[in-house]
Amino acid sequence: MSTVELGKFSIGVGDRFAHQAKAQLQACILAEQAGVEVIPVWNKSNREHNFIGSEPASTRAAADAAVKALHWTKPYFCDADHINLTTVDRYLASCDFYTIDVADSIGKPASADSIDAFVKGHSHLIGTLRLEGIDEAIEITPELLRRTAEKFLFAVEEAGNVYRKIEDAKGQGSFIPEISMDETDAAQTPAELLIILAAIAAEGVPIQTIAPKFTGRFNKGVDYAGDVAQFRREIQLDVAAIAWAVRNLGLPANLKLSVHSGSDKFSIYAAIHEAARQSGVHLKTAGTTWLEEIIGLAESGGDGLALAKEIYTEAYAHREELCGPYATVIDINPAKLPAPGTVAAWTSPQYTSALRHDPHSPRYNSSFRQLLHVGFKIAARMGCRYLELLEANEAVIAKNVTENLFDRHIAPVFLGRPAPAAFLEHAEAK
Repeated sequence: MSTVELGKFSIGVGDRFAHQAKAQLQACILAEQAGVEVIPVWNKSNREHNFIGSEPASTRAAADAAVKALHWTKPYFCDADHINLTTVDRYLASCDFYTIDVADSIGKPASADSIDAFVKGHSHLIGTLRLEGIDEAIEITPELLRRTAEKFLFAVEEAGNVYRKIEDAKGQGSFIPEISMDETDAAQTPAELLIILAAIAAEGVPIQTIAPKFTGRFNKGVDYAGDVAQFRREIQLDVAAIAWAVRNLGLPANLKLSVHSGSDKFSIYAAIHEAARQSGVHLKTAGTTWLEEIIGLAESGGDGLALAKEIYTEAYAHREELCGPYATVIDINPAKLPAPGTVAAWTSPQYTSALRHDPHSPRYNSSFRQLLHVGFKIAARMGCRYLELLEANEAVIAKNVTENLFDRHIAPVFLGRPAPAAFLEHAEAK
């Protein structure tokens, strides 16, 4: 049986309420028309399914319907996002891409025998490794090899257990495996990443993407917070380390980086494009589509604007509950959150200007945007009332979703085009 392979460029498109699949796919069609194939991967985490009360089958159904309606003939996938041994069963029937999240296992020790065997079996990694296309070498000492094994080997073994469970259920080569370790406290260095890849190869997991944690903050729905030059150096080294691992460790030839919480990171898109134009990249967006739904409702005025205001009022009242699960990936300044009474008096342009991710605009409010980003649970509680307004305002919402995904994400990352002027000026200023 042939192995299912992920293309060079792919984009994870979250769709909280499974209503924007066509609009998201349209952005990939625009990419194809511009000369680059970008494979859509619809992703939704177990946490989000639980918050909304949905099942993975709904994500699959929406993706299949969009593909049929728009006559998409390229590959596409549905991602069981951030799963582990306790949650993977829910996704076996509907998904063909599995993001195996091992962040909670990092730091837990493997057995002493396993660590000793790994270190002994990988002594060839010790020394100076010259990476193709990179002036800077990677130095691996015996101490670093053992320390990295002590920190990450158990997590890799857990990933192996999850992978084999999926393989037993679905068959070898019938799905895309990814290992994710981004939702942890400390970034992995390129040297650690190379050792981790060696452990993954030894565990027999044929990953096609890997999602490390980078330095800086990847807060949801807003721009990268960190040193852009440092990120550029880091991602170049990571890409070179992956290429070395493919050549020397027997990992799949199409193995590439996966950048999680990658939506709206305008200031680093040029660096991602530069580093990954040869090897490819998977950019996973998170919640940017849901925010375009709210922007579309607010733009529509009337009942749509009223509902958008109500969602903010409820999110403001329940902000501690909403923010808790996302504390490591948001950075909200409570002093910059407008009072609900103030928002209730806003016009449609005032609301959308505060929410739309245009850092050049004096009205843009990143704290307002981040609170609404995690506030999708409020809309979920509204049930049919929210969904009916989505459907009633589909045209304006779909236009926003497609333009946001193509102009602000696909074009700069995969086509290397400058971001729209406002975002470009912001990135240069940084």
